Order: sequence, then C-alpha cells, then structure tokens
Amino acid sequence: MILTSRPELVFDEPTRQLCAAVGGGTLSPAKLAVVAPGGYGKTAVLDHIGECCAREGLPAARYGEHDGDTRLVLLDDAHLLDEPGLAEVADLAADDKLGLIVAARPWPRSAELNAVLALLRGQVVLRPLDRARTARILGAGKENLADFVLRETGGVPGWVSRLAGAIGTKAEIPHAALMSFASHLDRLSPDTLSYLLAAQYGVHQDPQLVAGLLGGDGATTRVSCIVEEASAAGLLGSDGNPPPLVHKALNGLIPFERHTWVRQRLLRLQLDRGGPVLPLVRPLLHGQREGAAPPEAFEAAAREAAPTEPQLAAGLFAAAVAAGVPMRTVAASWAEAAARAGDGDTALRIADQAVADPAAIERADAARIAGTVLTQRGQLARGTELFRWSATGLSKVYAAIGLLGSGAVEPARLLLAEPSGGEPPTLIAGAMSATAQAIVDSVSRSATSVLTTLVSAAETMEPVGRQLLLPDTPAALGALAGMHCGELGVAEALLERAKVAEAGGPTMKARHSLLHAWTAMVRGETEVAAERLAGAGEQKAGRDWLFAVALRAGLARRAGDLAALRAVWGEVCDAVIRQPVDLFTLLPFGELAIAAARLGERDRLAHHLDLARGLLRSLSDPPLWTAPFHWSGLHAAIMVEHEREAHEHAEALAASSGHSGFHAVVADAAGCWLRVLGGDVDPDRIERAARDLHAAGLCWDGARLAGQAAIRTTDRSAMVRLLDCARVLRGDPGNGAIAEPDGSPKLSERELQVAELVVSGMTYRQVGDQLFISAKTVEHHVARMRQRLGATSRGDLLAQLRVLVADRAT
Repeated sequence: MILTSRPELVFDEPTRQLCAAVGGGTLSPAKLAVVAPGGYGKTAVLDHIGECCAREGLPAARYGEHDGDTRLVLLDDAHLLDEPGLAEVADLAADDKLGLIVAARPWPRSAELNAVLALLRGQVVLRPLDRARTARILGAGKENLADFVLRETGGVPGWVSRLAGAIGTKAEIPHAALMSFASHLDRLSPDTLSYLLAAQYGVHQDPQLVAGLLGGDGATTRVSCIVEEASAAGLLGSDGNPPPLVHKALNGLIPFERHTWVRQRLLRLQLDRGGPVLPLVRPLLHGQREGAAPPEAFEAAAREAAPTEPQLAAGLFAAAVAAGVPMRTVAASWAEAAARAGDGDTALRIADQAVADPAAIERADAARIAGTVLTQRGQLARGTELFRWSATGLSKVYAAIGLLGSGAVEPARLLLAEPSGGEPPTLIAGAMSATAQAIVDSVSRSATSVLTTLVSAAETMEPVGRQLLLPDTPAALGALAGMHCGELGVAEALLERAKVAEAGGPTMKARHSLLHAWTAMVRGETEVAAERLAGAGEQKAGRDWLFAVALRAGLARRAGDLAALRAVWGEVCDAVIRQPVDLFTLLPFGELAIAAARLGERDRLAHHLDLARGLLRSLSDPPLWTAPFHWSGLHAAIMVEHEREAHEHAEALAASSGHSGFHAVVADAAGCWLRVLGGDVDPDRIERAARDLHAAGLCWDGARLAGQAAIRTTDRSAMVRLLDCARVLRGDPGNGAIAEPDGSPKLSERELQVAELVVSGMTYRQVGDQLFISAKTVEHHVARMRQRLGATSRGDLLAQLRVLVADRAT
C-alpha cells in the first residue's frame, strides 16, 4: 500500500520534518503521542520513524521487542493494551533517557491510557488529505480523479490509498476497493454496524431514534460509545456522516437481511412516533421492496415527498397501493402528485376513479384536480363542470373563472357571492379569490382596477405558488388581460416574476414562457420571442400547444416566410380542432385568423371565429377583451380583400375607443388602414398613427402600417418619408438606407437594371429574357437587393426600388 510503502506522499510537511527529527536523533529522547482514527496513518508514522532511525543508526524497536540497548520504543494500538500493559508503558514513559512514541485511536480511552499520554511531551497531528496529496498518491495519468477520490473517501489517507491502488482510469469504485473494508467492518460491534447502516438513511444523528434501534437497557448511554467507536475506526467524517465509499462498502458487504432488519426497525419507530420516513423508503422505490417496508410507510413517504418532489411522491403512492394501501384513501393525493409532476393522464385516471367511488376519501379534491388538469389542457367547460361539482372553496373560485371564460358572467358572479363555508383564509385562497373577482369584473370595470387586483394577487401567491396545482395563475391571467388592453409592460413584469417564483410549479412553466414570448412577438422582438418559445419546450396538447403553434405561425408571418407558415399550418389545424374557444384563447385564434387568410385557409377557422364572436357578444363585447380580436380580424379581412368585414371590425374598434388610450390608438389606426386601402394616404396621419401603435406596444404593426402606406402612395416624397418611418419603428434606421453616405445608390449597375424591369411589372423570366440572363439569376439579384436594402417584405422592397428608379430617371 502507498500509505506504508511511500509515506512521504501522505504526510504533510510538518509531520515529515518531525519524523526526520526523531529518526535523526535531534529530538531525543522523543516523547510523542500519535492519536488519530483508523486509516489516518498512525502505523505508517511509526514505520517511517523506525526506518529513519535505522538509517541513522539510532537503536529503535517496537514495544515488546525492545531491550536494554533500545533508545526509542515505538508502540502501536495502545488503546488495545490491558491495564498491566499500560502500567508497563507508563514506566517506559517515565524513563528520562528513553524515547517513546505511542500511537492510539481516540477511543476506547481508559484512565490508564490517559495517564500514559499525560507523560508524553508532544503530539503528531494527522489530518485528512488535500487535493494535491491525493493527486500525488494517484500518480501520473490519474490526477484528474483526485476530486472524485476525495469526495468518496473524505480524504482519509488509508481509504485514499486503498482506492488509489484499485481504481482504473474512470471515476468509478472497483469491487476490490470495497473488499478492503471487510476486515474493518468485521471488527465492529453489532450495535456500531447497525448505527452505520442507519447512517445511510440520515437518521443516525437522532439519539432517541438510534437508541430505539439498539433497544435494551442503557441504549441511550450506549449511543455515544457507538459514535466514538465508529469515529475512531475512521468510518465517520468530520461532519459525523460516513464518507460515500463507506456507504458503498456497507451496501456491498453487509448481507441484505441485515439492511432489511435495520430499515424495518427504523420505519416502525418513525411511524409510531410520526417521524419522517422518506429517507428510509426512497431507496426501495426502484429496487426490491417486497416485504422491505410496511404499506403505510410508502404512503407516509409519499406525503412527505409531495410538496417538493411530486414525481417521487406519485411513484410512492403507486407503491403504497401495490403494497396494500386502499386506493380510495390516497387517490386524490396520488392524482395531485401525478398532475404536479406533469403526468396528466395518470392524474385524470386516478382522480376519475375517486370521483366515481362513493367510498373514496376526498372525492371533492379529486374532482378539483381533474378539473385543473382539464383546464390546463384547454377543456375549460369540462373543467368548470368538475369544479362546480367539487364545490370546495377553491373549486368555486376556479369555477367562476371558468364560467366567465366560457361567456357565463352572471353564473360566475352568483358563484363568487356564495358564502365561503368557513374555510381558512390561506394565501392561495385569498389570491385566487381576488383573481376570480378581477376576471369577472374585467367585463365591466376599467382595465386599471382589474390589473391592479391581478398584480396584487400574483404577488400574494409568490411565497407558496411553486408547490401548488393551479388551473391558471394570477400572473398568466393578468398578463392576458394586460396584452388585451395594451399594458404590455405590466404583462411582462408579471410573467418575469412568475417565472422567477416558479408560480404554479412545473405545470405552469411553459404557459408563462409562451405568454412571455407573445409579448415579445407583439413588440416586434422576433428573436427574443423565438428564444422564449424554444425555452417553453415541446408542447403536444392543450392550450399551451395552441399558443405555441400560433407563435410559430405569427413569427413566420412577421418574417414574411411563407414556406415556414405553410410548414406549421398542419400542426395549426390539429391544435385548432382539439381546442375549444374561450376568452383566454382569443389571442392565438386571432393570430391564426390572419395566418389562415394569408394561406387561403379561412374556412378552417370559420367555425372557431364565429364561436369567438358569439362569446364576446355573450359578455356584451367587453372592451378590455375585444381590441386584439377585432384588430386581428381587420387584418385577416384586409388580406383577403373583404371590405365589408374589415369595416365591421374597424367599427367595433371605434365603438370601444373611449375605453382607454390604447383602444383609441387602435381604433384610429384601423381607420387609417381602411383609408390607405382606398388610396387615401395622409402621411401626417399615417405617421402619427404608426408611432402611436409603436408607443402602445404594437411595434411591428406600427412599422407595417407605415410601410404599407408607403407602398400604396404615388407621392414620391411621402413614400420616402413613410419608408423611413417604418424603418425607424422597426429599430433599424441605418440598415434600410437606400443610398450610401455619398448619395450613390447601394445597388450595382446590373441590380439597378433588374430593379427597373421588376418595378415595371415584369416577371423574373421576362426580366431574364430582356437582359440575356436566367430567371434564377434574376431571383438571385432580387434576393441580394432585398438583403442590402434591409427590406422586410416584397412590398417594402418594391417601394424602395421605385424610389431608386425614380432617382435614376431624374
């Protein structure tokens, strides 16, 4: 072993200097103690001193082998000597001419051993190894394993040495290293071995529990002796816990039956006194568990895990039922854990069984959980039905939100007016009640008052929100309300805080990210929106899927990427078929209405859009919720040149223009759009409307209004002015310059020739025939011109090319 064969690698500098002084005779007679746990190198110190003495010719011998010529006696394992032996050692220690080095473990420490140690003059201190010494012991080619070895061994020199001699080039424990512990474990008392096995479950530092494990008279007193024995054997680290390598040795060398006995004993003690059992049960979940724990232990462990580890809790509830716990007693808790872990199918299956079983405990909670999962999946009406049947305080609140979202405002108000039933006023109850009241009030009160309440509710829930299963969060609903009324700053602040606080736990993470992406898309920050969309993960069903595909469609449309829009359309159709319309999905349906118009697929959404109009009418067209829907409808109608429909949406926007500044801005912009389509381009009014849209958060729409007006005007100066406005609102005032700083055009002579012919209305093939080049080459020239001019669409490009061609002609 390296520990004995090359001790210079193990000892620190002070220890090496002290050994050299003793062996060289400069410290004579040496009277030293070496007191340290097993594995720290006491024997190695004595061997090293003996070798130094031999080299220097100093007579030294081990205790029992010494004679009258010996000048230095080396005594190992002094703690094992009996009383007569220690009396003899005391005589040696009292001899002023004789050196004596005594090595011992810190336990057992008899009075006689204390007397011997008191006669000595100094002590050799042995410490755990650091990373540098561990790397030296590992040797060339294995230094990169030093951190791994330190973590596994706790730096105990003996364990490091054993592992270094057996380990390969990978960070893994070979069986040979574990086998080296066999002799150490065999020497332990049965009680100490039980203590170490208990330490694997983190319960060893509870003296009463360990005393109960040991049993018998004086168990409490014996615990301190057991800890001393384990520490003295080097099997406990400085924090009182066994190093990982010791855990692995216990698992690999101690019979399974012994482990089972200790675990079952601890479980029974903990169950009887209501103590935590999760550390004891956790290892059983994926291993052999038949008979390893009583059924009630799995249930108790599941309830412990539920607040912070829902996936583990769901597995433990399943194990509890498999072990014999009646399903009806745990169904609601199991369903909630599965739902919070993201396993909605299991949650619905278990909750439905509980709702259908008259003998099931907490049927109302099971109905609430099923309703929550269905609401998260976009089935608002079915979820609301379950909430109403549940009829708990929280369920009524959730039902009121669902009723309003489905267009039933009066039933929602009546439900909120019902007495609470004396349920405790918890943070969640208060926050969600305020949220429900704000959502119901949103159809009749000002946006400011509604958002104030929702912001307050979201902040109230932050301390407890991450452990809750919610159909929706105050932050998400507040963000939706904010986006509908032009308060994008409020929406973004709510979502940012919700993401940090993990409001609603893992099941709400994607929703918050998708809504956050939506705010960026509306502002025209398409790269940010794409990043947030990607951060939401893959969505396969429900309302999150609808928002995700609508975002992809919206980003493709804003990029002018028709191919990408067509690519996502199939997924759009699937999502739309599976998603009913409600008040909280108007944004994606509105965006998809424009995409459908762009692709000539309006029939696909006609039924859903009719339902959306009916929903808004059933709520008396509340201004807070109507503006984005009519704004999207206006653009969808414009795209397919349905003038009458476009005017209907513009009139609806005008009717709500007095509700807020945002509504007035959108109504004015809608009027501008219609005038532009009719050929009436007033640059002053267009620019003002575009800048107002930008200030209201509709940045992309503002730039598009200015750009489209520029395309349709015949006034060259107005065209240049509006193009410049569009570029500024897009945030690229320099990229879109159509001329170099010296006034020369950005395009080459050939590109200008192509531009003249394209502006005249020729196809790529016709342009190619005229210039004796291929149509593909013409397409390449046009693509390059679009890139160099920073045009965002074909219409924008044509408008800029008209300006260049006009300048070239003058």
